[in-house]
Amino acid sequence: MLNRRRLVAGAAAFAAAGFLHQGAASAAKRGGIDATGLGLRPDAADDQGKAFGRMLREAAARDQPVFLPPGTYVVSGLTLPPRVRLSGVPGATRIVLGGGHLMLARNAEHIELSGLTFDGAMRPVEGEAQGLLDLRGVAHLAIDECCVLACAGNGLVVERAAGRVERCLFSGATDVGLWSVDAAGLTISGNTVSDCGNGGILVHRRQAGEDGTIVTGNRIAGIAARAGGTGQHGNGINAFRAGNVVISGNVVADCAFSAIRANGCDNVQIGGNTCLRSGETALYCEFAFEGAAIANNIVDGAANGIAIVNFNEGGRMATCSGNVVRNLSAAGPYPPEGPGFGTGICAEADTAVTGNVVENAPLYGIQLGWGPYLRNVIVTANIVRKAGTGIAVSVVEGAGATIIADNVIDGTLKGAILGQRWAEPVTADLALTGNAGYAHLTIERNRAS
Repeated sequence: MLNRRRLVAGAAAFAAAGFLHQGAASAAKRGGIDATGLGLRPDAADDQGKAFGRMLREAAARDQPVFLPPGTYVVSGLTLPPRVRLSGVPGATRIVLGGGHLMLARNAEHIELSGLTFDGAMRPVEGEAQGLLDLRGVAHLAIDECCVLACAGNGLVVERAAGRVERCLFSGATDVGLWSVDAAGLTISGNTVSDCGNGGILVHRRQAGEDGTIVTGNRIAGIAARAGGTGQHGNGINAFRAGNVVISGNVVADCAFSAIRANGCDNVQIGGNTCLRSGETALYCEFAFEGAAIANNIVDGAANGIAIVNFNEGGRMATCSGNVVRNLSAAGPYPPEGPGFGTGICAEADTAVTGNVVENAPLYGIQLGWGPYLRNVIVTANIVRKAGTGIAVSVVEGAGATIIADNVIDGTLKGAILGQRWAEPVTADLALTGNAGYAHLTIERNRAS
């Protein structure tokens, strides 16, 4: 007799046996094309780049999607037509670089890639392509549930693209996992990026300007800095000259330099991220920026925690609130300049630092200013626990108005609040004496123990 269990098992077996047929039928129902009907052969040993190109051009002319059945396809030198809708079976449809470049697009109307694995096979990408996938001038981009693996160089490079890259895996790129340049409204969400040679996710612009990219909910780990330097490489998420960028809800671990680094980015929001075991400054907002909101992040393990700096280059105007910064180290990836590594939070100009908790900072819990580069900084309602110096504030001539009030500072080795001339402490503990005659300082109602 046919019972329910046998019926379910039989249905599952039938579905597995007829998978390719169903995929083709499903593509046909959607008005799509089964790739095997246009001459592509799964697991063929020879390079199928020419057949692949013909297939995509025919589909574009008919404005139809293409379904690529499970299997491995060796492909070289694909130049994509203006409209591409290519899908496969996640984890089972594999496109492998045979030589030259894999996919190149210029000024496309619509590119949609889903359920595909792109394997660079550690072959060098040649010609004008800057990555295994190089997609430029894309009016609508949708990349979903794809894997980009084993790239000898960059994985995915997108330029002047609008759309989304989501739920993808980028792993094993010798340079950068995902690199966006001059985005036109891009969302990068829910991806996993791991084991890349010089960068995880990069959001760059050639000239400073509005970008608006949203980088959210990604997991990034194991980012090296094989190209060297002092922070140009080795960052989990790096925004450069990109205004109005939102970086939120990411988990970033084990990066050679910063978990998140924003360089010259106006109106950047960095919130709700978890930054673990960063080799240098975990969360960096630097150089010529105006307007930064840094809130509710967790930093656990770094050489420095959060730096909002470079007033000398025009870096100014920020809020730093509700962050937890802990377990910092005095060791960094290069010989330090100035006072060294081991600072929890550093701020310089037109910045409010409030409601943060810093614990285990061997140098300073909070550092305010560097020489004369200090202006309009308010530090209130923070907790600093177990630090070399609780709060270090510049008292060099030219330093501007600073308020340090209502903070709790516990367990410091050298003092709760000390005035500094550059790297040298030059005052008694200002938590006890007040501003000690420095007119730019207001120091009141702090609790030190």
